[in-house]
Amino acid sequence: MAVVNVCLSSKLPPKPKLDNPLPSQQHFCFPSLSLPFNCTATRPQRPVNHQSQAPQNPLLCLGESISRASFLALLSASLFFASDPALAFKGGGPYGAEVTRGQDLSGKDFSGKSLVKQDFKTSILRQTKFKGAALVGASFFDADLTGADLSDADLRGADFSLANVTKANLSNANLEGALATGNTSFRGSIITGADFTDVPLRDDQREYLCKVADGVNPTTGNATRDTLFCN
Repeated sequence: MAVVNVCLSSKLPPKPKLDNPLPSQQHFCFPSLSLPFNCTATRPQRPVNHQSQAPQNPLLCLGESISRASFLALLSASLFFASDPALAFKGGGPYGAEVTRGQDLSGKDFSGKSLVKQDFKTSILRQTKFKGAALVGASFFDADLTGADLSDADLRGADFSLANVTKANLSNANLEGALATGNTSFRGSIITGADFTDVPLRDDQREYLCKVADGVNPTTGNATRDTLFCN
């Protein structure tokens, strides 16, 4: 920590003797500059009444105190997230301690796991196995689920907005209330026994799915075609 003191000294001409003679030299010192924050300043010492010294500027001290507090808060936050970067992305369920958002998890096996409200936004999940997994409220927003196994999965309220769910296995999956807005695609997927109750689908998607829909969901007892309002 560097400390800089700048002092100017000047000789004063001799003066007549007084009852309280002043020193022959006057020292003018600028306040000490220290980092990161130092509210104290080096002041000239006078042999006369010390109570006459000017008090420190309260506004300057207040500003430095606020700056110090802001610096410490920022430093603490940086160290906190640096120690566990997954905190910015963690979701629910026992797997929530690991990062699953924006990751390449292709081929990974999540079968039978509890992944309630897990965040898989923008992740690559090709051929990933979710068979029988609890994925209530999970987010697959803009994720790539090409060829993923979602059979027998509980997908109620899951978000498939803008997701690529082509050639996936959704047999016997429960998608009640799931979101499928935007360019969500189920092309080539197996939907035998899947429940699409209250899933908002584009007309072209609904028409396509009705061409391949059959079976009854074993959990809800609803026929796949009925949940899609097929003619």
